[in-house]
Amino acid sequence: MSKSYDKLRMEKDPRTRAYVDPVRIVWKSDEPGAIENETVLLEGLDGQSSLSAVNPFNLRNKGKPAGILLDFGIELHGGVQICVWQGDHPDRVAKLRVRFGESAMEAMSDIGGERNATNAHAMRDQIIEVSYLGATEIGNSGFRFVRIDLMDENHHLELRSIRAVFLYRELDYLGSFKCSDPLLENIWMTGAYTVHLNMQDYLWDGIKRDRLVWTGDMHPETSTIQAVFGSHDIVPRSLDFKRDRYPLPQWMTMPTYSIWWIIIQHDWYMQNGDYAYLAEQRDYLRGLLRQLTQVIGEDNSIDIPRPFLDWPSSSNPTGVKAGVHALFVWAFEIGAKLSRLLNDEDTAELCDKYVKRLKATVPPHNGSKQAAALLALTGMIDLKEANDQVIAPESPKGYSTFYGYYILKARGAAGDIEGAMQSIREYWGGMLSLGATTFWEDFDIAWLENAARIDELTPEGKVDVHGAYGGYCYQGYRHSFCHGWASGPTAWLTEYVLGVRILEPGCRTIRIEPNLGDLEWAEGTYPTPHGILEIRHEKKADGSIATTVKAPKGVTIHQ
Repeated sequence: MSKSYDKLRMEKDPRTRAYVDPVRIVWKSDEPGAIENETVLLEGLDGQSSLSAVNPFNLRNKGKPAGILLDFGIELHGGVQICVWQGDHPDRVAKLRVRFGESAMEAMSDIGGERNATNAHAMRDQIIEVSYLGATEIGNSGFRFVRIDLMDENHHLELRSIRAVFLYRELDYLGSFKCSDPLLENIWMTGAYTVHLNMQDYLWDGIKRDRLVWTGDMHPETSTIQAVFGSHDIVPRSLDFKRDRYPLPQWMTMPTYSIWWIIIQHDWYMQNGDYAYLAEQRDYLRGLLRQLTQVIGEDNSIDIPRPFLDWPSSSNPTGVKAGVHALFVWAFEIGAKLSRLLNDEDTAELCDKYVKRLKATVPPHNGSKQAAALLALTGMIDLKEANDQVIAPESPKGYSTFYGYYILKARGAAGDIEGAMQSIREYWGGMLSLGATTFWEDFDIAWLENAARIDELTPEGKVDVHGAYGGYCYQGYRHSFCHGWASGPTAWLTEYVLGVRILEPGCRTIRIEPNLGDLEWAEGTYPTPHGILEIRHEKKADGSIATTVKAPKGVTIHQ
C-alpha cells in the first residue's frame, strides 16, 4: 500500500458511520403522478446505482416541487444519502431541496417566519444538486425527519434509495437501570441516548443547534456519562477545551459556568480516580478560585457580569441572585477539597474562609425552584422545608430540563423519592408522550395541553409544540430537541433509586442507599474503573428492602 499519505496531517475520526433506512412515509405531494412507488424507500436498498433502473422511486415536478417526508424513527446525528438512477434532465443533474427536522413540522417549514426555523449551527434547509448514476450525501445536523423536493420544473427523477447517514461513537452501555415501572426505564435510557448523541467531536449541548461546548450545561451530561459509560476521554478533552480557549482572567463565557468546571473536575476525579489528570489542573484551579473571591463584596454580595442559572429562571432575578450565591458556596466547598488533594493548603484555607462568609448570608430564593434546590443542596436552607414549601408544590410546574436535575437531587436529599419519581414521569415522560426519542432543550408541562405529537403533521385544532413554544434563544423550530443537559433523570435514578454514592476516588468505596419509592423492585449496573457493579433491590412485604450487590474486585461496598 502506498505510504504517500504519511506526509499528510490527519486525524482519524473516532466516530462510526452507519446507514439507517426510513421506517415511515409521513407525507407526500398530493398532485396525481408527482410521487410514485414511494414504498420502495422502506425496503432497505443500498446506495449503489446502475445503468438499469429497477423498481425506482419517482419524483415528478409538474410545475411545482414534488416532495416526500420520511421518518427515520428515532433522533439521529448526521446527514442523508440520496442514490439517483436517472431522469429527463438534459445535463443529467437535478436540483433537490433537502430539509431536516427534529419534528415532522420542522422538516416541513421554511426558514424564518413566525415559527423561526433556522440554519443556525447546522444547515438543515438547502437546495443541492445531485448527479445521475451516483449517491450524494448531504447534511450534518440532528434530525429524525427529512423532506426532499424535486425543484426542477417539468422534470422527473428516479431514485433508488434515501438513507440516513448516522454519525456516532460506538459505545457499550455499561450502566443500566430496570425497575417495575417501564416508563422510568424508558426515561433512563432516553437520557442516556440523548447524551450519547451529543458525544461528537467534543461533548456538545445539542446536535442540531448549540453544537458548542458549554461547561455549565456539561454537568448533567458528565453525570450521565458516569452512570452509563463510566469514563470517556471526551470529558477531559472538553474540559481542557474550555480551560484553554478561555484562559484566566476570562470566564468560561460567564462566571457560573467557570464554577461548573470546578464541580465537574471533582465528580470526574471521584468517578475515575485519575490523579495525574487532576494535578494538571492545579494552577488553573488555583487561579480561578482566587478570581472568584475577587467578585465578592465586603457585605458578601456577589457582583459578576451576566449572573445566570438557566434560561427559564432568568425572569426571576432575585431567585437567580440566590442561586448564584449557592453556586459560589458549592465552588468553594469543592475547591477546598480539591486543593487539599493537590497539597495546596493556602488555597484550601482561602476557600474555607469564603464558604464561612457566604453561608452567613442567605439570600431569598423568591419562589424559584432552581434557586431553592441549590440553596438546599449547599446546606444554606433546610432540605425538607425547601422541598415542602417551594419545590414540591405544583411540581413539575416550574421545572426546567437543565436545572430539573438539581431540583430532583434536592427532592431526593429531602427524602421525597416518590414525589421526584412522579415529577420525572410527568415532566420527562410528557416529552415521550408527544413522540420524543431524545430530551429537549426546554419543556413546560403546560405545553401538553391540546398538543399534537411531534411525529405527525399538526391536525387542525391541535398545537404544534415545536413551532408554537420556546423562549429566549430557542424560540419555535430553533428549539433543540436533543439537548444533553436534559438527561438528569438518568443520573438521578442511578444515584437515588439504585443508591450509588461514591465515597472514595476511583470508586474504591461505594455506599449503596436504595430508595424504591413506589417501585416494587429495581436493578441495574454501574461502571467503575475496576469493573461493573451489579445491584438489585426488592421491596419486601413489610416495606423493607432486600439488596443484592455484586462488586468487582477493588471496590468496597458500604450498605
